[in-house]
Amino acid sequence: MRIASNTVSDDILSQIQRSGAKQAKLQNQVATGQRIFQAEDDPRSVGLVLTLQSDQRQIAQYAKNTSRALELSQATYSNLQGLKQVSDRATEVGTLGAGILSPEAATAYAGEINQLIEHTLQLANTQFRGEHLFAGTAVATTPFTATRVSGDITAVAYAGNASQASIQITENSSITASTTGATNTGIGSFMTHLVALRDALAINSTSAVTAAQTNLISDEDTLVSSLAQHGGIQTRIEAVQSQQKTIADNLDSAISTETDVDLPTAIVKLNQTQTAYQAALQSAASIMRLSLLDYLK
Repeated sequence: MRIASNTVSDDILSQIQRSGAKQAKLQNQVATGQRIFQAEDDPRSVGLVLTLQSDQRQIAQYAKNTSRALELSQATYSNLQGLKQVSDRATEVGTLGAGILSPEAATAYAGEINQLIEHTLQLANTQFRGEHLFAGTAVATTPFTATRVSGDITAVAYAGNASQASIQITENSSITASTTGATNTGIGSFMTHLVALRDALAINSTSAVTAAQTNLISDEDTLVSSLAQHGGIQTRIEAVQSQQKTIADNLDSAISTETDVDLPTAIVKLNQTQTAYQAALQSAASIMRLSLLDYLK
């Protein structure tokens, strides 16, 4: 049977093109370390990778939320510690003031407490990333406003609310990293009792100092309880962060398994394909040089 010369050349050209395309694909795999470039390369793996990447984005968002919650809790904890230090000194002064003091000593202690009141107001109105820490969900509102007489604070009012913002940290759980409404109003009471202690010392009244001291000890319990609560919150958040990192690492590994090329195998296949490609070119060149005269010899 006679075969047309153009049919032979078309078959050879098609074979060379397929071999060249396979060679180019293997070269890309070796160069990039990836075995999938288009959906048709492996539809099953592409579908699985898309699902895994969706899970990655979700975990990444939860990780951002968790980091934000931890930062918020840490900032709150730091300011609560500052308030606790004020409380420690105030109760110490209260203990001293409950005894017999000279007018000069009482006046000096009153001046010290006055400075502690100013410092407490500063801590209570602290902002973190532009939001007030002790205002509940009314983060744009300055939570504590002071009434002053001759420059000294005489009363403090709370302008925040008792709500707490919830932060989603996993698919099925959230956390509140801010202080409770009871803690916030307790901070207001703490400042009110500091004012009472200062005024009691200013008039050197032992009974008034004792009454203020009793209230300050109760305020300290509120601060200690809130500190303990935030310590627990941070422990929980850190545990979630560890879990999120493990999940993220597992997702990375699963995607790598689906997309990464087996480099040694790919290199062997590339060498084989290059050899076959060169052989195909040489064969094509030899066949194309044949003519009818070659068969008549």
